[in-house]
Amino acid sequence: MERKQQQSEKAKPSGLLKPVALGKLTGRYLAHQEGLPCLPVPPLQQTLDRYLLALQPIISEEEWNHTKGLVDEFRKPGGVGERLQKGLERRARKTENWLSDWWLKTAYLEYRLPVVVHSNPGVVLPKQDFLDQQGQLRFAAKLIEGILDFKTMIDNETLPVEYLGGKPLCMNQYYQIFSSCRIPGAKHDSVVNYAKGKKPSSHITVVHNFQFFELDVYSSDGSPLTTDQIFIQLEKIWNTSLQTNKEPIGILTTNHRNSWAKAYNHLIKDKTNKESVRSIEKSIFTVCLDSPIPRVSDDIYKSRVAAQMLHGGGSRWNSGNRWFDKTLQFIVAEDGSCGLVYEHAPSEGPPIVTLLDHIVEYTKKPELVRSPMIPLPMPKKLRFNITPEIKNDIEKAKQNLNIMVQDLDIKVMLFHHFGKNFPKLEKISPDAFIQMALQLAYYRMYGQVCATYESASLRMFRLGRTDTIRSASVDSLKFVQAMDNPSKQNQEKVELLRRATQAHRAYTDMAIKGNAIDRHLLGMKLQAIEDLVSMPELFMDTAYAVAMHFNLSTSQVPAKTDCVMCFGPVVPDGYGVCYNPMDDHINFAMSAYNSCAETNAARLAHYLEKALLDMRLLLQSTPKSKL
Repeated sequence: MERKQQQSEKAKPSGLLKPVALGKLTGRYLAHQEGLPCLPVPPLQQTLDRYLLALQPIISEEEWNHTKGLVDEFRKPGGVGERLQKGLERRARKTENWLSDWWLKTAYLEYRLPVVVHSNPGVVLPKQDFLDQQGQLRFAAKLIEGILDFKTMIDNETLPVEYLGGKPLCMNQYYQIFSSCRIPGAKHDSVVNYAKGKKPSSHITVVHNFQFFELDVYSSDGSPLTTDQIFIQLEKIWNTSLQTNKEPIGILTTNHRNSWAKAYNHLIKDKTNKESVRSIEKSIFTVCLDSPIPRVSDDIYKSRVAAQMLHGGGSRWNSGNRWFDKTLQFIVAEDGSCGLVYEHAPSEGPPIVTLLDHIVEYTKKPELVRSPMIPLPMPKKLRFNITPEIKNDIEKAKQNLNIMVQDLDIKVMLFHHFGKNFPKLEKISPDAFIQMALQLAYYRMYGQVCATYESASLRMFRLGRTDTIRSASVDSLKFVQAMDNPSKQNQEKVELLRRATQAHRAYTDMAIKGNAIDRHLLGMKLQAIEDLVSMPELFMDTAYAVAMHFNLSTSQVPAKTDCVMCFGPVVPDGYGVCYNPMDDHINFAMSAYNSCAETNAARLAHYLEKALLDMRLLLQSTPKSKL
């Protein structure tokens, strides 16, 4: 019954509906969540076998034999592996999800590098054509109304449940993205969520020329403000923040987490500053009204916008126009470039993109009503008292940020030769096809394959986040080695390509069912730390370090909107690759670091384009085998 009800609720509120009193609907979301299975702990022997298999393409035979010995030791009956496995199984019985707290801590909250570039993903939206500054503010107002429309579905628990392969998915991440913020700490950060309190937040933060404002977006009767009303409020904000000489207080959020934690404590010693910071943390989301970016040619424009979304372009441009710890920041620039950047701890990409798809559709709708113009109060400007100590913290953060900005090499490639329809016609999974093209491109560039990370959703399980699809496999290696080998017939190459894509599809299915190896291995390692036993040799082995050094960190984030997500590499000598496969084209964003001589984002883009075209040609020029 529950599910039927949820499917029939696909009708979206128009934004004119009064929010329903929560009491009537509470429990629907909880009932759905409680019906979801718990994340399983995979069988020990299965994970160890698959680990050895995953190592084959990326380490030498000699290293592999050494690791095989360590695995055999680890898996002995009554040995350390079984002990840790039992500990994990106990943990799984006692918690809602044995992994989620550990993952939040190790992947995000204990990670000490800046969130900018290293953790926060950005999204580039299609360019808007604003005739003037009014156009920018009108679009921002409509965007805000669209976000609030989506939020109404969350508040009323009428958000349609999503399905994957016929299985309902955990919807928890949607309930974490509004009114939440990351807080820096000396050893680890925390995330606060004000959506759950007795008095949920009713304001957003707007930033313009490095100046922060608190804007109430609900009227006294609890209904969201209309586009017209929001527009008038944004104009007031704009006109009271024309000075461009303000201290970029938001730059502090770009620093190394330990440095930012110290600066945060300096900052909030002052009562005014503390109130301003709390207002930002409690706000539903942030809107950044950016200055235009320096004009560039069309072919590099998208790449420049991707950089703006990730880091704001540096202290001279828009980086001070952000609060990077805020979960959701929507960016609308004077020149029509727009998108968002989000803090990764509460959510993965897909829920963010679902929200974006909703907003983009919403902004296309004509205005339904002209609202009666009740005079609205002046949005509150957030004041900061800048002591010499804080000024010094800002200067240090600026220097570090500008080094990061200089170091990030990012390339957006709009691959327009074909999209996901081509591999589908060939009965190949589009994601597997793209991943094999990446493997081929990397192999042609470096003459070897590398540990490759592709995120897989664990949302079939309660509070599920992600596990890893290891795209570099025994089968992918055979394919990439054969592809440019003149002694191989095309027929054989096609067979190897199909086998490699099928193996990738099989690994994906295994991962989304909770049977991948990476989180299980991490769990056993963390269990050993928790049990205060000495770290098993298996995790001290160089092969484990190689397996966890992802030179290719990739993610497919499909959207209805013609957008692309982007993120930085996870290792100094690696690439970050994100893609959105549309029907007839594919949007790619790839990143690398300029400080690494061996990596180059534009070069990877060039090789990837060639790999995709070569693979299409191979399939099209080889007669189908009569199976």
